[in-house]
Amino acid sequence: MSTLPVEHSDPINARILTVSEDLVSGFQRRPFDVIAEQSGLPLDVVLERIRAMLEAGVIRRVRQTLLSTKLAHGALVAWKVPEEHLNDAFDFMSREDPFSGHVVIRSTDSEVSGSGYRLWTTLKVPVGESLDEHASALLRLTGAVEYLLMPARGVFALGVGHVRRRTLEPGDKAEGPARMMTTATVDLSPEEWNVLLALKEELTLDEIIEDPWVGRARTAGVSYERFCELAEALNAKKVIGRFSTFLEHVKPSASGERVTRFNGLFHWAVPAGREIEAGGEVGRHHCMTHCYWREGGPQFGNVNIMGVVHGTEKERVLQHKAAIDEHLESCGIPVSYTNVFWGGRSEIKPSEISPMVYAAWHERHCANS
Repeated sequence: MSTLPVEHSDPINARILTVSEDLVSGFQRRPFDVIAEQSGLPLDVVLERIRAMLEAGVIRRVRQTLLSTKLAHGALVAWKVPEEHLNDAFDFMSREDPFSGHVVIRSTDSEVSGSGYRLWTTLKVPVGESLDEHASALLRLTGAVEYLLMPARGVFALGVGHVRRRTLEPGDKAEGPARMMTTATVDLSPEEWNVLLALKEELTLDEIIEDPWVGRARTAGVSYERFCELAEALNAKKVIGRFSTFLEHVKPSASGERVTRFNGLFHWAVPAGREIEAGGEVGRHHCMTHCYWREGGPQFGNVNIMGVVHGTEKERVLQHKAAIDEHLESCGIPVSYTNVFWGGRSEIKPSEISPMVYAAWHERHCANS
């Protein structure tokens, strides 16, 4: 094990993470060079520190993210599960279902609309497959009794940046409203899929090097130049997200430090027809790691704007929400319902989008059902 400082709070590590969590956009041939340049640190320091943090588990994965809204059908799913089956359902979805990404047991501070939906997941299925079909299979396999699919109709914020966000003040926001990203899917050629599937896998310790994609090109069976050309074409199609070092922000480190302690899923119900306006005003707040237009229906007070904020103190998270509430009021956007669903037990992993993996999973789990 390395003897280098590995905590996210170390000054040099914090400089690296401020950039590497969510500021390296798109496909970069040499992503660690970009991190070094933007953090103002030598490349060898960036590489050795990221390796050390990954080996220590402070960084849980390093990978090229994809804009899976362009590559797969997706939804946030709220599950109603009998209390005696709740943890078993959590375990199955986090360990056995590669298509469930964020798996979180949530609670509310009081009994309100939707309080009975304790298990929340993100779900992706390949284009052409059915979210309902997969969710129905999970319902049978886990003992859940009901689910509600909430596909994103628009995306206003999608990032992480926990280290960068630690110093934000409630109300800190961009100069203008966030622009809504659409969720229309794109078609890819077999060669593009081949490169994409090689590109998206987590980097190993041995791949934290100046040219991390050389080995991935060999995996894809193409030359390095062809690999990069195809990756850049995929980037132009807007299916490539950011290159990111993902912090372990749910569990404490070996020394007991935590990146965050609380995460709140915020709900707002605004008048029909004003979702884009409201989402833009919520999403411009820098505290929002995610912000979407999703329809929750009567089970959730007809909520249509949702977003997530993380923090080390619950009161601070609530202050961020109060600032957003005040801003919406100042913009003349009425809110008929709002609430916070607090995250508890959590497991965060990338959702699989491979059609081959999907077919094999259903053959294994559902062939005789």
